Amino acid sequence: MRKRIRELWSSFSYWWGRRSLQSRLVAAYIFIILGPSLLVSVYSFRTINNTYVRDAVDKNNYLLQMEKLHIVNQIEVMERAAQIAYSDSAVRSYLSNESALTLGELVDFNNTTFVNLSRIQLNNPGIEHLRLYSNNESMYEIWPIILREDRVYGEPWYQEALKLEERELWVFQSNDPDVMQRYTNLLTEGQPKVSLLRAISIPAGHHVGMIQVDMMLNNFTPKTYTDVRDNQSQMFIADSGMRLFTRNDNSFTENYTQLEKAITERLKQYGETGEWDIHYKENGSSFMLIHTPLERIGASLINVVSMEDVMKHISQTRNLLIGANIGFIFLVTLIAYVMNAFILKKLRLLTETMKKVRKGETYTGLAIRGGGEVGELAHHFNKLMNTINTLVAQAVHKQALTKEAELRTLHNQIDAHFLYNTLENIKMLAEIEDQRTISDALTWLGGMMRYNFKWTGEYVKLRDEIRHIQNYIEIMNIRFEHPIHLELNIDQVYMEVEVLKMSLQPIVENSVKHAWNTGGDEPEGRCIRIDVTESEGELFILIGDNGCGLTPERLAVLHESIYAKEEQSTEFSGAVTSGYKAGGIGLRNVHQRLQLFYGEAYGLELQSEPGKWTTVFMTLPKVLLTGDKRG
Repeated sequence: MRKRIRELWSSFSYWWGRRSLQSRLVAAYIFIILGPSLLVSVYSFRTINNTYVRDAVDKNNYLLQMEKLHIVNQIEVMERAAQIAYSDSAVRSYLSNESALTLGELVDFNNTTFVNLSRIQLNNPGIEHLRLYSNNESMYEIWPIILREDRVYGEPWYQEALKLEERELWVFQSNDPDVMQRYTNLLTEGQPKVSLLRAISIPAGHHVGMIQVDMMLNNFTPKTYTDVRDNQSQMFIADSGMRLFTRNDNSFTENYTQLEKAITERLKQYGETGEWDIHYKENGSSFMLIHTPLERIGASLINVVSMEDVMKHISQTRNLLIGANIGFIFLVTLIAYVMNAFILKKLRLLTETMKKVRKGETYTGLAIRGGGEVGELAHHFNKLMNTINTLVAQAVHKQALTKEAELRTLHNQIDAHFLYNTLENIKMLAEIEDQRTISDALTWLGGMMRYNFKWTGEYVKLRDEIRHIQNYIEIMNIRFEHPIHLELNIDQVYMEVEVLKMSLQPIVENSVKHAWNTGGDEPEGRCIRIDVTESEGELFILIGDNGCGLTPERLAVLHESIYAKEEQSTEFSGAVTSGYKAGGIGLRNVHQRLQLFYGEAYGLELQSEPGKWTTVFMTLPKVLLTGDKRG
């Protein structure tokens, strides 16, 4: 993907570079003016868009709150009706009396108390049913208010109402069944309703009956079941079980089958987190789902608002802004083209003259009067033509110097070749004299010289650097009574990775010269260990010795010298516990080379324990000598 983007950018840069100055200036004018114009248009469009959406939300939220206020009033009406019936002592006595009333008592109850119960419903026309159920077998039913409780034993809400004892239970039902079993069709049968249910206990803890207050949903929430058809909004009411109730005809759910599921999911999310997502989209149509809870009955009221009209207004505004921008850009382009054609007339003359000079025609001078950038450019072009011969002479002189440098390089190569041949001759003489030690030493020295002189690049294989270190150790062991042991813990796969040439050898040389420099006899068992590991595409080379180590103070000074941004002018001259070079110049040079070629994330780190060991950790990327980075 990145490669494709680079190719496209390269093609565009080439095409853009071949356009005329006038075309680029016109494009620049358009870009300069188009940028702020687009920003203002986008800002204006977003502001208008937000205003339309905010107005729609505010308007429909207001309608939702007004409907909620109406529902709250209806809730209070139903609660008041239930409370009046529950608090009537005559009603409570009638429901709880275990003996049958006499005819006179029954007539008196019917003419007084029952009339009062009937007035509750008459005074509140929104209430569809007021029913009192009793489990007293000796009680007489007085339709349609006082009924036996066994009529509602099979209702799904009955057991739940019993568990709540005398607390209120609000239940939404999809129809209004005839509990009196008169086998006549009620006008409200098949229509949804909401019921307030409350158990009656006389005395406390002794269940004697149940109060039921019903109200049809078209009275309870008229806007949800309104007869006025509005294609832009629709209200839903959801009970505690997240069942949705709304009008059946001209409903959004006819064309948007996933709408009810979306509302249910949002209700569930709101119950768990308290968050509500107002935006919804289905089949390319956008909706706003405005929600308000009905805490007193454990329900929710949702207003689904279609954004079709709002999107039409927003689309018209967007088209108007786009048309205004296009007209403005066209006018600016026309004006810029005419003005640039007049301004760049002299520049075209200068361009034609340069083309003639490039073709080899004789330059007779360029006469462009007036100041400004074009006049200054013509003046400098005249000066340029007068200095061409001088530049040509300088170029010839530089070429001669380059040839001379090449000859010197060839001469140096001849000198190195002479040294190799001389060492080979001396080695042959040592073998003839059976001086094997001298012969081997010359072999090791020759390998080191070839490695040093053959500097064709900064990078070498780790194998070559290790071989160079082995040659160095073998040569140095000639002068020691007790030789230094070189321990290599390197997998063969790491021998092919690239390292900077002469990056490991200075560290090994530092250990040979200073790790065991105690001022006395040579210790036995001297060892230099090289380990190589990797992690997440990075290579870690550990170079450690079992020498005298460094004190924490000396280690801190050495770290400061290695990691210093600028080279110190003097070296530390205090007493040390080992012979590491005071200023750490060799380690500093290796550290800086690693950061120069690989980046500041790589380099050296020293650790040491006084009297036991010193270890140098080298970090560099794992890269094969072909240049491919391997993870």
